[in-house]
Amino acid sequence: MNTKIEKLADLIKQSKYTVFFGGAGVSTESGISDFRSESGLYTAQKNYGYSPEKLLSNYFFTEKPDLFFRYYKENLIAKNAKPNKAHIALTKLESMNLLKTIITQNIDGLHQSAESQNVLELHGSNFNHYCIKCKEKYTLEYTLNLAHCKDDVIPICEKCGGIVRPDVVLYGENLDTKVFNAAKKEIASAELLIVGGTSLIVNPAARLIEYFSSENIVLINKTETLYNNIAKLVIYNSIGETMSSIIEILS
Repeated sequence: MNTKIEKLADLIKQSKYTVFFGGAGVSTESGISDFRSESGLYTAQKNYGYSPEKLLSNYFFTEKPDLFFRYYKENLIAKNAKPNKAHIALTKLESMNLLKTIITQNIDGLHQSAESQNVLELHGSNFNHYCIKCKEKYTLEYTLNLAHCKDDVIPICEKCGGIVRPDVVLYGENLDTKVFNAAKKEIASAELLIVGGTSLIVNPAARLIEYFSSENIVLINKTETLYNNIAKLVIYNSIGETMSSIIEILS
């Protein structure tokens, strides 16, 4: 067995408060593309004429809603995606009382689909939508139904005629204060922080690491991150394979 995997298993067993902080790499193993990857950037520029950051900005939502929704619907919604080994392993750790909280930058809802209970979604959820005028709440299915859309792409509120938007954080918008503060509290309380599938370069989410006061930070990623130098343990591997191996050891 890989000695780093065994070391992580020991850290989890010894920790009284473990928090997992995950990024796009957790969901890529479910077939969900990382739109910030090289291929994602190329595809957006080629097919839409702009970078993902611009297409998913508050400015584009306000000024070019047709293009915003076209990109959003074609690239950020993966209705058929299923939880992968990482999601399942994290749920198992939670059920074993070895994991307190999952903090995710993803908006796909796969942690909840895997039946994890304590999940903080920093960037919101694809499954929650609301009217920007009257605040009426809607589902993802409503947004995708062309009968509710202007020009077959922009969802319109059936009550007031306002635009219905996904309840996700767009570029140029602030994170939900309540969720961000809850995430800060969880990380500050943690004895062990496992960070997986994120390069830790997108702020303010990446700055959450600064609230962790213990020395036991573990990074699981396929590439180097900005925080490798302060990590107790760095594992260059698939999140799913790593966490599944942990479950085998701890079960």
